[in-house]
Amino acid sequence: MTSKTNRRRFIGQSAALTAGVGYFAGTSVAQEESPSALNSLSAACIGVGGKGGSDTSHIANQGVKIAALCDVDRDTLAKKGREFKDAEQFDDFREMLDKLGDKVDIVTCSTPDHTHAAACVKAMNMGKHIYCQKPMTWSIREARLMRETAEKTGVITQMGNQGTSEDGLREAVEVIQSGAIGDVSEIHIFSNRPVWPQGGGRPEGEDPVPSSLNWDAWIGPAPMRPFVKGAYHSFNWRGWVDFGTGALGDMACHTTNMPVKALQLWDPIAVTAVKNPGIVEGEQYPGSSSLMFEFPEREGADGKMLPPCKFYWYDGGNLPPESIISQLPASFQKRVQAQRDGGRKQSGAVIVGSKGLVFSPDDYGAKYYLLPEDKYVDFKKPEPWLPRIPFNASGDERHKWEFVSTIKGEYEPGTMSNFGYAGRLTETILVGNLAMRAGEGQRIEWNAKELMSPNVEAVNQFVQREYRDGWELG
Repeated sequence: MTSKTNRRRFIGQSAALTAGVGYFAGTSVAQEESPSALNSLSAACIGVGGKGGSDTSHIANQGVKIAALCDVDRDTLAKKGREFKDAEQFDDFREMLDKLGDKVDIVTCSTPDHTHAAACVKAMNMGKHIYCQKPMTWSIREARLMRETAEKTGVITQMGNQGTSEDGLREAVEVIQSGAIGDVSEIHIFSNRPVWPQGGGRPEGEDPVPSSLNWDAWIGPAPMRPFVKGAYHSFNWRGWVDFGTGALGDMACHTTNMPVKALQLWDPIAVTAVKNPGIVEGEQYPGSSSLMFEFPEREGADGKMLPPCKFYWYDGGNLPPESIISQLPASFQKRVQAQRDGGRKQSGAVIVGSKGLVFSPDDYGAKYYLLPEDKYVDFKKPEPWLPRIPFNASGDERHKWEFVSTIKGEYEPGTMSNFGYAGRLTETILVGNLAMRAGEGQRIEWNAKELMSPNVEAVNQFVQREYRDGWELG
């Protein structure tokens, strides 16, 4: 493949993946600003504990001034404030954004899933560049709105699936698209999540709200409920349908990212919960599940048509069938056997082609094997055509470098996991949670254009939510 061909392919995929923001995009708002303005970027960070703590520090490591910190837990806020002593502190992002006005350039959002859209839509409409943790949103409709708002405002965006910025993931995409494993008809992805409580009902009673916690702001757009110590804040929220998106929402933006990018796997035509104990009391996702997504024939990155494909998802200890596991490296099969014997749950992604397999034991898709190994001993990798990030650091920090350097106009390819791409990825993943609401064995047909199921109307009420007063999007 010639360099000219690679460049054409690169540009062709650009248009398919994005809608005028970030990666492969044209002129951005940031790129039109003066160099002096770009060299003095400032950020306001929402959610600064846990992953939000490292997100804040990594943004700062790129030379961005942290002007404001926001967290509903004032103890967490005080702790991060010791690192950024000049940052103004808030426990409600609405107040922070209203007060700061045009004083910051960047907003990071590392909160529970249910508040992503409320914070980010408001910030984008103020012209702020956005780094938002995965999954991009709590609901399917929110993902569509985030994508549309990013396109309308022209801001630079990046979702926090950091494997996207790894050379290994980009190389795996190129290998698959080169035809090395032939036509792909099946994908099997299994996750060790959940690692938090799922499969139970709402706890009884309530506990006093800690004096350090703004419980109203933590609840945000969701229906108000009593505080129960340890049940929701600060970690176990992922399993609750009002706040999180379960194992699928937590990890699929990582583990499916590489095959989705390689095979243009978005807008499924149907999803079925193959194994599904159901949403427990309307409150929690099941402890384990298996799903099947169906994708139609579609146009690939090079303009050629790709065959229909089924994507199988397994969580909570569920695994692909033995016919798939038996084709993986012997060392990994031993790890699977250890899991079956009661050991640690494994994660992995298997892309099944007509000529061979791509297997990634890495949650981020950054490490991969071509199988069977003896068949690919002399395999020559295709000439690179996706950009490589010229910054040597962890994948997480490379992800922040890509984001900030794009804002500065110093990295022409732009952000790969911008909301044009990440929005479509998130929409696709969250259709799986609709299937879990429908019940085991119920095939949900999906109209991606209209964001609705034509055959199981009962699930359409969950495509979006009613927002608590004062927390509406805008």
